Amino acid sequence: MLRLLHTADLHLGARHEDLGEAAAALRERQHAALRAAVDLALAERVDVVLVAGDLFDANTASRRTVDRATGELARLAAARIRVVLLPGDHDAYTRSSVYRAYDIPALAGAGMVTVLTPDVPAVHLGSLDAVVIGPAGSAQHATFADVQRLALPPTTWRVGLLHASVGDADGQVAEADLKASGLDFAALGHDHVASSGRAGTTTWAVPGSPEQVAVDRDRPGTVNLVTLDDKGGTRHVAVETRPVGSSWHRELEVDAASIESQAALVDRLRAAADPEVVLDVRVVGDLADDLDLDPAAVEEALRDAYLHVRVDDRSRPPMTTGALPPPETIAGAFIRNVEGRIAELEASGQARADDEAAELRQVLRMGRRLLAGAEVAS
Repeated sequence: MLRLLHTADLHLGARHEDLGEAAAALRERQHAALRAAVDLALAERVDVVLVAGDLFDANTASRRTVDRATGELARLAAARIRVVLLPGDHDAYTRSSVYRAYDIPALAGAGMVTVLTPDVPAVHLGSLDAVVIGPAGSAQHATFADVQRLALPPTTWRVGLLHASVGDADGQVAEADLKASGLDFAALGHDHVASSGRAGTTTWAVPGSPEQVAVDRDRPGTVNLVTLDDKGGTRHVAVETRPVGSSWHRELEVDAASIESQAALVDRLRAAADPEVVLDVRVVGDLADDLDLDPAAVEEALRDAYLHVRVDDRSRPPMTTGALPPPETIAGAFIRNVEGRIAELEASGQARADDEAAELRQVLRMGRRLLAGAEVAS
C-alpha cells in the first residue's frame, strides 16, 4: 500500500494587490495552510508528499518566503517522508526559476526532497516500490505522452505529476492522454477547485489550492489524501479531500430598494460578520433618490468584521414614477427630455450607449433632487 498527500497551487508570496491591507493576512494564511498540510501528512504517516506546481506564486519569491516553505519541507524530511515537487506556470522552470536561484532540496535537508525538471523527469522511490513521473513542459503544453518513452524501472506503482487539470484547453491534459499513460494515479494541479475522476485505468485528481488565491471560492482550501492498494491482484486508488485552509469567499447580492440607509446596510452586513470571509457585496436594482451610498465608507466600516469586504454598487436611479410635472414646467421638461434620451440609448443595446444611459440616469437623479430642494453632493 502507498499513501500520498497531494497538494498544488499554494502560491506562497502572492501579492493579492486587490485586497489592500488584508493582503498580508492572506499571505500568512497561505503559509498556515502549508503548515496544516504538513501536519496532516505527519499525522496520517503518508509515504510521499506530492506538489503539483505553483508552490510559489512567482519566480521572484523572496528568500524569506523560500525559507519558510523549505522549513515546512524540512519537517517532512526529518520524519523520512519523501517530497516530490514539480514547477508550475507561476514558478516555471525557466532560466530565472526560483528552483535555480535556490537549492530547495538542500535547504530542506536529509536528501528527501526531489524537484522534477527536464533533466530529472522522474524519481524512483525504491523503498516504496514506486516511481513518480513529472513530464517537462509548461502548463500550456500539458501531456503524459513521454511517459511511455522513459526508461523506467519495473515498479508496483506509477504516479504522474502534472501542473494541469483535465480537458482539451490550454493548461489542461486530455483524457485520452491519461488513458494511454499507464499511470495508476495522476496528481494534477492548476485548477484551484478540487476534482477527481478516472480515465481508463488511471485515477486522476486535482487537490485545489490549500488556501484562497483568487479569493473566489465558497469553501476553505483543500489537499488530497490518496491511498493506492493492491488486493489480490486488483488495484484500488482512493482519493479523500481534506480541508486545510481557513478563509473562504462569500457573494451577497443586495436589492437597493431594501436599503433604508447606509448605516442600516452596514448593520445588516455586520450581523453576519465572519473574520474568515472575504465578502463581495453587489448592490443592484433601483436606488432611491434620497439614499446616498459610499462603497468605500461601507468597506471601511466593516474592516474589522471580515477578512476583507468589497462593495460593488451596480444600482441605478429609477425612471420617474407617478404623474409627471406638466411639460411646460422646468421639472416637466427636464424629466421628459432626459428620460426620453435614456429610453433611446437603452433600447439600442450598444455597450457605449448603455454607459451613456447610466450617466444620464445619474443626471436624472441629481436633477430630481435639486428640483425637490435637496442638496446634491459633488
